[in-house]
This record gives sequence, C-alpha cells and structure tokens, in this order.
Amino acid sequence: MKQNKIITISRQYGSGGRIVGKKLADALGVPFYDNELINLAAEKTGLSKECFKEAENTSAGNLLFSITSLASGMDSCGLPLSEKIFLVQSQVIKEVAEEGSCVIVGRSANYVLSENPNCINVFLQADLKDRVERAVRHYDLPEKNAEAAVIKTDKRRANYYNYFTGGKWGKAENYDLILNTSRLDLDHVVEVIKTYVSYR
Repeated sequence: MKQNKIITISRQYGSGGRIVGKKLADALGVPFYDNELINLAAEKTGLSKECFKEAENTSAGNLLFSITSLASGMDSCGLPLSEKIFLVQSQVIKEVAEEGSCVIVGRSANYVLSENPNCINVFLQADLKDRVERAVRHYDLPEKNAEAAVIKTDKRRANYYNYFTGGKWGKAENYDLILNTSRLDLDHVVEVIKTYVSYR
C-alpha cells in the first residue's frame, strides 16, 4: 500500500468478521487488532483484561459510571463499564492507527477514527441462519440456544455503539462498504475489501 490505510471491521455476530479481519490483515501484510486492543488497554490502565471484556458484554441500559473508582487503579470488575474504559480503549485505537496500516475489528473503531482520512470502514452482515450456524461451528455455542445468543449479542453491540457514539450501529452512512457474507464465501469477501482498499 502506498500510504497508511486503517481498515475497521464492524460486524453482526456470526458473520465472520474476525475471520475476515485476520485473513485481510495477512493478505495486506499489516497488523491485526481485536482482543489485542484489550491487552494494550489493560496494560495502560493497570486494570484487568476481564474488566474490559465485562464492559463489552454489558448492555448500555445497565451501565454504571464511576471514574473516580477506576482512577484509583483498583483491579475490580465491580463496575461493568466506565467512561474511562471506553476513553482508554479509544486512545489505544488512535495510537495503533498512528503507527501505520492495520486492520481493527470492533470496538467502535469506525467512530473513534472518524476524523482519520486514511480510515476505511466495513460492516459485515449475514442471514440469521448462517450466523447461527457459524456461531455453533466456530464459537461452540450450544445449538439449542444459539439463535437467542446471536440476537442478544447483536443487541448488546448495538447498545454499546449507540450509547457511546450517539450514532446507530449498522447504519449505512457510517461505513464505506457493507457486505453480506451469506452471499460470498469469506475468502471472496476479503478480496472485495482488498480491491476497494487498492482504489482508495
């Protein structure tokens, strides 16, 4: 790539976003960030990784905010999420983007990097039955409860994104590309994104 390109991938649960992101990063020869962002943010704050994971798994309707409690450096997950956690994670996203080209999955990265002219934002979706099937196959979800878990996870992601960004998760205006992974296999999805990136 002639200049730095940061590709963010937002995705419905089970649409293959992490798989696509990793394949894309490998194909482009650039760093890949997903759970790695949690590790970096945890190191920066001194908070445990579990706090960040708990934050992402909590719906916005249950958020409790106490910046002073977290500022003390306590290693407790008593608070499901805080503004400090979101801000620190946002700072880490901006830092890795400044370091050079990369692929970032999730974490509202398209919003965090909205002022970065080198940012390309992708949203992946898929038919519910395909997402449920992938979740069972790749994430070991019990088949009996898989559909409910997929729907619940998407609702949680939407709540998180909408709460912190003031935008709407999955809304077309927030992305450069929206692809349905039920229509193409994931390797072809990677090729489509690569082609788009090459024209930018």
